[in-house]
Amino acid sequence: MSRAYNFAAGPAALPEAVLKTAQEELLEWRDAGASIVELSHRGPEFLEVAREAEADLRRLLTIPDDYAVLFLAGGATTQQALIALNFASPGQKADYVVTGHWGKTALKQVTPYVDINIAASGEDGGFRTIPARETWRLSKDAAYVHITANETIHGVEFRPAWGETPPDVGDVPLFADFSSSIASEPIDITRYGLIYGGAQKNLGPVGVSVLIVRRDLLERTGQPRANIFNYASHLQAESMLNTPPSYNWYLAGLVFKWMLAEGGVEEFARRSEEKSRLLYTTIDTSGGFYRNDVDPAVRSRMNVPFFLRDESLNDKFLIEAKDAGLISLKGHKVLGGMRASIYNAMPVEGVRVLAAFMKDFQNRHG
Repeated sequence: MSRAYNFAAGPAALPEAVLKTAQEELLEWRDAGASIVELSHRGPEFLEVAREAEADLRRLLTIPDDYAVLFLAGGATTQQALIALNFASPGQKADYVVTGHWGKTALKQVTPYVDINIAASGEDGGFRTIPARETWRLSKDAAYVHITANETIHGVEFRPAWGETPPDVGDVPLFADFSSSIASEPIDITRYGLIYGGAQKNLGPVGVSVLIVRRDLLERTGQPRANIFNYASHLQAESMLNTPPSYNWYLAGLVFKWMLAEGGVEEFARRSEEKSRLLYTTIDTSGGFYRNDVDPAVRSRMNVPFFLRDESLNDKFLIEAKDAGLISLKGHKVLGGMRASIYNAMPVEGVRVLAAFMKDFQNRHG
């Protein structure tokens, strides 16, 4: 039985080559006599895995030495709460630019800890665009400015057609949730104070997060917190302050190696452009049978929500798509409709098959 093309938003598809390597190494990792998931995270075998993963990620994303890399348990939502605890003093303002569901989620996590300033929000327009940079109402004394680089549900992404990306926020450090677009194109890490993301979209499996932070920011006092919530302590312990999600970390490391072998972020930027252009063209040339409501200047390359003109065909579309080997296309409950997530692990051929199916479905039901 052949594997389907999986358009899930997260947990998302992993590269087949990575799954095969994990399968081969599941019972025994490199003559260790046991699986990597059974070995101590403090033993030499897992330390090798962890250090290789960090080195590969640094190479993949061109991370400067003055930035620390942490591998942490949980998802991006956990980091959203910890960011405020680590980098904002009690009562200090933090600026948030809200461009979709996950931007709103980030606000919920920090409400108990900081004085939130919503510098800009696209909610009044249904999160179909990003407010122009000149309309942002930034604070002069903010601890940081937070953005969501790509909104997984609403399909909105900071793109060059919108304006300077990343946006210039002056001397205040820019923090960004990159969960659903990290490693899909080159990033100038030095333009950010902190980048974070759950791994389960482009970097690996669910259960582990990556945080990249400028080292000098870790010197901030932040707020009273338990040591387990202190990023500086995690760094000192090489992300092993407590038992980490070691198998998830190992799998992420395999994904990093795969991306490097495939040509790195430059190659995935090319593929992402090809995949997203193909899918948006299919939607835009359908005569309204399909539609995407996002401002073209900020359309996501990773997550493409779309709607059928006749919503009574939704179930039929999903059933026939599954029969054609195309799964996980149902839209998020917040929006409804359909959504195709086309992360790095989705091959161009998978999007070609989806586009062909969409045209055929329109011909038969339009």
